[in-house]
Amino acid sequence: MEITWLAHSCFRLRSGDVTVLTDPFPPEIGASLGSIEPNIVTVSNDHPNHSSLDGLPGGYQLVNGPGEYAISSVYIRGIQTSRRGGEMPEPRNTAYLLEMEGLHLCHLGDLSTGVSGAQVDELTPVDVLFVPAGGECTLPLGRMADLIRTLGPKLVIPMHYATAGLNVELGALEPFLKEIAATPGEPQPRLNVTATNLPMETTVTVLRPIRARSAEAS
Repeated sequence: MEITWLAHSCFRLRSGDVTVLTDPFPPEIGASLGSIEPNIVTVSNDHPNHSSLDGLPGGYQLVNGPGEYAISSVYIRGIQTSRRGGEMPEPRNTAYLLEMEGLHLCHLGDLSTGVSGAQVDELTPVDVLFVPAGGECTLPLGRMADLIRTLGPKLVIPMHYATAGLNVELGALEPFLKEIAATPGEPQPRLNVTATNLPMETTVTVLRPIRARSAEAS
């Protein structure tokens, strides 16, 4: 499977003839989705930076909320959480667990509240975890580090943090890496993962957002 970070919380997951796109963003954030023809699009919440479907070609199947979905060779489970605690009504967020090529990939969306034991059971096992790392509207870094330890993924891929070229107010990546005591190598443009090449222990891999304007110019 090929994993590519387009920008913000948007990833392209390619498995054979199937392409999954997560949390598509609008061009106003300072990035472009480019030419992409997904078969499946997942949306974690209704904020425009996570749910911009304009410009996508038709023909994809939209997954936009909690439930269980079997589409082509992909099984998806959506688990509802709140995006910010204390608000009435609370904005909703959906964390997704995707099963592809014998791998379990979990995209947390804009997770900003604690996860119950029952929700942990629904989100595990996890091989690849896409984690919001910039704070602000998501879970504080210390609690996010605790959640990572609880979920026990093999690979952690940070997302949703301040990135050169993006017009989004989020924290930098470095405090997150310090909180989880991680020293990843240079950011990669993409990652190829199989069920047999996963690391034995939790490893953080930083990807380069290829659709950010700064990345397109380099």
